Amino acid sequence: MANSPRDVVIVEGLRTPFAKADTKLKNVHPAELGRVALKQVLAKTNLNPELVEEVIVGNTGNPPDAVNISRVVALNSGIPQRTSAYTVHRNCASALESISSGYERIKSGTLEVVVAGGTENMSQMPLLFSKEFVNIFGRLAGARSAGQRLQAIGALLKADIQQVVELATTGPMQRAPHKPVISLVEGLTDPFVGKNMGETAEILAKEFGITRQQQDEFALRSHLRAAAAIKSGRFAEEITPVFLPPKFQEVVSEDVGPRENQSMEALAKLKPFFDKRTGTVTAGNACPITDGAAMVLLMSREKAQALGYKPIASIRGYAFSGLEPERMGLGPAYATPVALKRAGITMKDIGLIELNEAFAAQVIACEKAMASDKFAQEKLGLSKAVGEVDPEKLNVNGGAIALGHPVGATGTRLVVTLMKEMQRRNVQFGLATLCIGGGQGGAMVLEREA
Repeated sequence: MANSPRDVVIVEGLRTPFAKADTKLKNVHPAELGRVALKQVLAKTNLNPELVEEVIVGNTGNPPDAVNISRVVALNSGIPQRTSAYTVHRNCASALESISSGYERIKSGTLEVVVAGGTENMSQMPLLFSKEFVNIFGRLAGARSAGQRLQAIGALLKADIQQVVELATTGPMQRAPHKPVISLVEGLTDPFVGKNMGETAEILAKEFGITRQQQDEFALRSHLRAAAAIKSGRFAEEITPVFLPPKFQEVVSEDVGPRENQSMEALAKLKPFFDKRTGTVTAGNACPITDGAAMVLLMSREKAQALGYKPIASIRGYAFSGLEPERMGLGPAYATPVALKRAGITMKDIGLIELNEAFAAQVIACEKAMASDKFAQEKLGLSKAVGEVDPEKLNVNGGAIALGHPVGATGTRLVVTLMKEMQRRNVQFGLATLCIGGGQGGAMVLEREA
């Protein structure tokens, strides 16, 4: 494709290791994870921080001490105070939104150099309190007498004991509608259809006839490919180590999640998690809750050339599309054809695909949908299918089922992993795509430069 000075290119991209929640990175603040990734991108490119004109970071957890976490990450990374920074939130695609926002800033001619990415520490997700619990705190704060204070404290203690019992009997990820402290699953429940992400995956599994065995086989492949990528050193090319507080003597340099010894037998022992009676989605064929960050350095082609950089990839098109919230997992099937059209290519031109593995059932459903003429005609208004997804081009280094899905960071991780693999395999075009909680999909088309 013909190049233009206003092409948006990716000069470099890195990520931290991804670690399952409550493991190695649980005590590392999300702003620190973001700082580590951003600082290392600057160091690897030897870029003067003074040249960065904006920092855009995706995040969904909104830590109370860093609400505009992008600004905190930027300042802690040595970015000048005069450089603006803002945080974006598009659920699972927050970090893809950050890149697309930077793309628009540069493509329009407004800016020349932007850092974009995402960070999330799901181990430190803020607790959400129910109205009942908030009312108790309100009564305590507004108490005018010792009796009123004692009544409020009694109600608080009763609610707190109830919470402890429920967490002990159901687990923090189970739905218990009347808990005073709302679980993470409830925080990820769609307000329109009242279903959490796992329940929407069950809908797709049933509608597309996806069996438990197919899902477990997909999950196994994800683990084995990710473990192979770690062993071969491929992931080392995109990961910057994290030194752990408080003494900063222990270092994490590899992902915590992929299982080299994963087996179908072990996966088969796991019980359905979201639909315990007839379901097929388990903890084994779904992505784990995870901590991590990723960053990329974006420039106009003209600026990159002027500074002497040889970009890794250019962004040729992107798209976000909406669909029914209860089928949110099909988001990639909706966004991909739009992104491909904007890039001026078809699925046949795509040499590698990074499709976020929120659930094995959801990825398999996307494969089936994109290969279906009927789906294309009825749902997309197209005359024929988007195109077959070659399993040998899909998530060749494993995906989120093994690596995990730190919600605010995943979109950038997909882009970083994709462009590095495109470079290794000499692939011209690649696709990064993912589903988005709430009924959306995001997709971005890259072209190899280096």
